[in-house]
Amino acid sequence: MITVDDEKIIEIQEKLAHQEHMLSSLNEALTNQQAQISKLEALCQSLVERIRTLAEAGPDDEEGDQRPPHY
Repeated sequence: MITVDDEKIIEIQEKLAHQEHMLSSLNEALTNQQAQISKLEALCQSLVERIRTLAEAGPDDEEGDQRPPHY
């Protein structure tokens, strides 16, 4: 025969199991997000460096900026 106290213990154990599962899922999601953030930060840094390099190099062809002659 299951008593009221036994039912409460079972209910608490079920809730604890659910919370442990949820915590594990959230931890995995957080780990994945941090990995994605790290990749995006590296990509942004690479793009910033590329833009700086291109800006320092200046225009490749100054003639390309001039207006074409009119006939």
